[in-house]
Amino acid sequence: MAPVMFAALVIFLLLGYPVAFALAANGLLFALVGIELGMFQENFLQALPERIYGTMNNDVLLAIPFFTFMGLVLERSGMAEDLLDTIGQLFGPVRGGLAYAVIFVGALLAATTGVVAASVISMGLISLPIMLRYGYDRRLASGVIAASGTLAQIIPPSLVLIVLADQLGRSVGDMYEGAFIPGLVLASLYAGYVFLITIVYPKRAPGLPPEAQTLRDADGKIRRFSLLVVTLLCFAVAYAYMKLFTKVTAGADFVILTMSIMVAVAFVIALVNKGLKLNLLSRMTEQVIFVMVPPLALIFLVLGTIFIGLATPTEGGAMGAAGAILLAWGKKRMTFDLLRQATESTAKLSAFVLFILVGARVFSLTFYGVNGHIWVEHLLVGLPGGATGFLIVVNVMVFLLAFFLDFFELAFIIVPLLGPAADKLGIDLIWFGVILGVNMQTSFMHPPFGFALFFLRSVAPKERYKDKVTGKMMEPVTTGQIYWGAVPFVVIQCIMVALVVFFPQMVMHYKSSAVQLDQQQINKQFDSIQIPGIGGGPGGFDLSAPPGLAPPKP
Repeated sequence: MAPVMFAALVIFLLLGYPVAFALAANGLLFALVGIELGMFQENFLQALPERIYGTMNNDVLLAIPFFTFMGLVLERSGMAEDLLDTIGQLFGPVRGGLAYAVIFVGALLAATTGVVAASVISMGLISLPIMLRYGYDRRLASGVIAASGTLAQIIPPSLVLIVLADQLGRSVGDMYEGAFIPGLVLASLYAGYVFLITIVYPKRAPGLPPEAQTLRDADGKIRRFSLLVVTLLCFAVAYAYMKLFTKVTAGADFVILTMSIMVAVAFVIALVNKGLKLNLLSRMTEQVIFVMVPPLALIFLVLGTIFIGLATPTEGGAMGAAGAILLAWGKKRMTFDLLRQATESTAKLSAFVLFILVGARVFSLTFYGVNGHIWVEHLLVGLPGGATGFLIVVNVMVFLLAFFLDFFELAFIIVPLLGPAADKLGIDLIWFGVILGVNMQTSFMHPPFGFALFFLRSVAPKERYKDKVTGKMMEPVTTGQIYWGAVPFVVIQCIMVALVVFFPQMVMHYKSSAVQLDQQQINKQFDSIQIPGIGGGPGGFDLSAPPGLAPPKP
């Protein structure tokens, strides 16, 4: 019955029924059929209320609304606009500078929001008109924006990593720490692709003209050198502090803590320079520091406290939501309307996730009741090539399913079936989860159903329009250009999957920060414990029967 049940679910989904209701209806329908055929015990259904209540009572999943709310508040408070404007000025003169700025800001937004829609829509509204104004190729511009927005899928605090950790039965903190380096490597691969384009086709990504560079000093010069000096000084101070006063030597903990100290030192330097009017920093340097500090401080507040073990992901999300409100209030952009919109959108997304998860619980109860998990496990464990063959087949399957299902649906339907088989093959489930996370990221970029492409299509110009700055008539961005622009970045994401598979240490470093137990010390502790003897010796108990109760001799 298990293969028939799975095939029926695929048919329901292809017919266009909502995923949550298709899952639940399929589970209940086959439960009734199984009871009639004697293949499913009706006692299983008694566990259904408890399973649904357990889902609603899951503290880990509470991090999803917190991080969603944080991202929406930051997006609506104009942080993305400030970042794109300033970083665009910083990289602008370089060929492809605006594309590098979009990738850099996309990684920052991913580390502060974790919401793909917020990142893509923000960057599409702000940076796409500027890139078109200065002659960027439409396919490159749209591809960079869509791909940079999807970094929110793999760079913590990603929503999909929370779901994957929950479905695989692993710590969200470990999943975040394992995904940190692959996320940064993926952003670097995007930048490398832009660099290749600027070398081969320099006209597709020109630098900003001098008149577009407005962050100049009083004498009209743009001094970027002072930013380099401040960065090197802050790095030296932070690195020295970490080596001299802490025991953290490597891993994501070291990166996050070093970065947080650098941010604090840079902010103090900028404040002193501005308050005392020392004029040691250029206008560009001061602007970059003041714009970069809030999101970086929020990254440390959220990820830093999770990585060093001070907070759980749920607590980190709550602090992030509170921090986003304070940042918006500090910029005098926190209004009741903004708060209402963010709360409504968060409630919708949370209800969407919960309904899918409840439907998946109903489906999996029946699927497990007819031994579907055993069928899937035997099917996957028995693949030729062992763990390597399993990883190849699973990644190809997830890549193809991503054409039709989004990451939530994949995580709730497919991952619970794959996890036990991976565990039985001896595959580390954090590593496996990060591989799946990078792979499922392609679901946002797949034509024709990629959500990132839809988000960009909703804000990209559909008709000819007049540019506000130059006054020229600009051509629209076609859907075909958006789709073709996404293809190279889908290829890069597939390359990233292969890199994580071939270089597992990119993920496995998360174990270095785990608590290390000395087995010899543990054995000594057990050896020192005195257990009373059973016999009548010193300190022992004499459990023999009193003489009067001894059995009679034959």
